[in-house]
Order: sequence, then C-alpha cells, then structure tokens
Amino acid sequence: MVYDVIVIGCGGVGSVALYHLAARGARVLGIDQFPPPHDRGSSHGETRVIRQAYFEHPDYVPLLKRAYELWSELEQRQSQRLYHQCGVLEIGPPDGEVVPGVLHSAREHDLNVEELTASDLQQRFPGFRMPDGFAAVFEQHGGFLRVEDCVLAHIQQAQRQGAELSVSEAVTGWRTTSDGVMVETAGHRYQARSLVVTAGAWAAGLLADLDVELKVLRKHLHWYGNDNRCYREEGGCPVFFYELPEGLFYGFPQTDDLGVKVAEHSGGEPVADPSRLDRVMDIEEAQRSERFVETRLPGVVGPRIRHETCMYTMSPDGHFLVDRHPRWPNVCFAAGLSGHGFKFASVLGELLADLALQQTPQVPYEFLRVGRLTLS
Repeated sequence: MVYDVIVIGCGGVGSVALYHLAARGARVLGIDQFPPPHDRGSSHGETRVIRQAYFEHPDYVPLLKRAYELWSELEQRQSQRLYHQCGVLEIGPPDGEVVPGVLHSAREHDLNVEELTASDLQQRFPGFRMPDGFAAVFEQHGGFLRVEDCVLAHIQQAQRQGAELSVSEAVTGWRTTSDGVMVETAGHRYQARSLVVTAGAWAAGLLADLDVELKVLRKHLHWYGNDNRCYREEGGCPVFFYELPEGLFYGFPQTDDLGVKVAEHSGGEPVADPSRLDRVMDIEEAQRSERFVETRLPGVVGPRIRHETCMYTMSPDGHFLVDRHPRWPNVCFAAGLSGHGFKFASVLGELLADLALQQTPQVPYEFLRVGRLTLS
C-alpha cells in the first residue's frame, strides 16, 4: 500500500497532523515507537501552559489565536473539557525578558493584559510573593491544557476519520524515492507520497541532513502536597511564571489530589540518547525548585508527592523549526520546539497538513523556517 502521507511521531503535534490529514481525505499512517499518549517524550505530565501575550516574540501571537480556535473546536468535537481558563500570572524584573515581552506583544496585537502592583498582587493572589522592585502582569485569557487528554483526543479523532496508527514500532530511517518516500522500521517498510516528521527528541537523528543542531535537555516536574485553597483552581489560582535571578520557574494550580505542580524552565541536563533517558531525580535541581516554592509560594507546605521527567528539544535560537525540507519538498517537519511548543500543537499540526498536501498555509510561519539558521 502507498499512503498519501506518513507521520513519524504521534505526540503533541504529530497527533494533530494525523487528524487534519485524515479529515481532509488523505490516506495517512502514523508511526510511533510508544503508544500515545505516553510519558517517554515531551507531551505528558497532566498540564501545559497556554497564553497569548507571548513574551518570546510577538510573531507567535497570530499562530496562538488560531491555536485557541482549534483547541475549542477539538473540545466541541470530543465533548470534553481540555482547556482551563484560569489566567496566567507572570512576574519578573521590569527591565527583564518576561514582563516587557508580554506587554510588547499585548500592545502590538491589542491583547488584554493587566499590570499589577505589589498591593494588587497581594489582594488578588495572596499565595504568591514578588521580590521587591519586580513587576507583575496577568493575562486573563490564559490557562492550561490537559496534555495527555489533548493527544488522545486527536488520536481518537484521527482514527474516526480513517487514519491508521502503528505503535511500538521505532523508525530506523527514511529516504526519498522516485515517487515519494520510504520509511523503514525494524520490521517493515512503508511507502508514501509525502512525509511529516514530528519526532520530538528523536528529530535530530531523522533530520540530520538539515545540518542544524538540536540539543535535547532533561527536565523535571514536581508536585507538592497542598491544603491551601488559594493554590487550587477553584480558589482562583492562576498558572504562574517567574523570571528570577536564580532561574525561570513556572507552575499550575492544584486540580486534583496530585497537588501543586512546579518546574524550572531554565537549566536542564543534556541527553545523549532520548531512548535511554535517566529518570532519576536531580538533587540540585530539586533543591532549586524547593527553594522557589518556599520563598514564592509560602502557603504550599506539603511534601513533594510526585516527580517526573520530560525532554526539551532545543533549537539554536530557542524558536521552533517548521518548514518543508530544503531538498525534498514532499517532506515537512516541526522540530526544536524548545520547551514552549505544546500550546501551539493544534495550529502546527494543521500547518503541517497544509505543507504535506501542498496547500497554502493559513497562518504566517515564515519566521520559523529553517533558512534563518542555515543561511550565512
């Protein structure tokens, strides 16, 4: 059988591409070495942040607006709540990266963002402590996505549209042919007219001929026990993000018995082989997270009750790589999402479906194309 498109990697972005391709009538096969959703890559751990006033760069905002629309459409199709609008609180130096970046994107794209004084913060969000001289902003139209539920929903929707899925099958390589591509696994060869690579931490090996360094980092997620209502979603607690001299930290309100989730966005240990990820807790990193909780979330007094690891796949400049292959126009990819990609999964998957089917993308993505890193 010759497929119209093969998707390698069916996690956050790949599951979306699989759905959109199938929904457009393509004969599509998804291949994943683990049954999605799984905890072996980057799209797990219960929750992921979603926000529009993007401090990383205002060019992401049009993609985010479309992403919000697509997440809402998925909720309606699935009859399931996936997005929780609890707001996003961001705290940092007034001349830092985060707060000025949020305000810049908000101004450029006419987004509703509130600037909070220390007094405002204490009154509205009493569980959080802000260093002297720092600034705070609050984006009401932000919150979190249920990450595993989102992946599973897209997989289910894709299969309802006729997509095929092969799991527990690792791709060993791919090559172009006279009429398409050949994808090889340990036990099979699959043919298709086009290929989508959304392999997360394994993308470096599958896209080695791009000559772009993709560095994989091990990251840690921690959950702390909590009995304080001000850190619960129903108590009005937002998603939070701190830019501090000692690092970037973020977290989520408690939504169940797992407690308050906290992680460090900065740092990370290099991973030589993502298939052999060390899942043992890093003591120094854990101590940094504990100090953050003690100083900035003083009402969280419970012990750590859960720890998980995931991976960031970092591009050289921290921005995504989304493009057609410069040599093979029937091959497209999303890689190097650099630890801030899941919120975009809905729109990136749609974009990759456009590229794979040689259709005109509906969102601006030129700033994410690979040429920015390969042109001298």
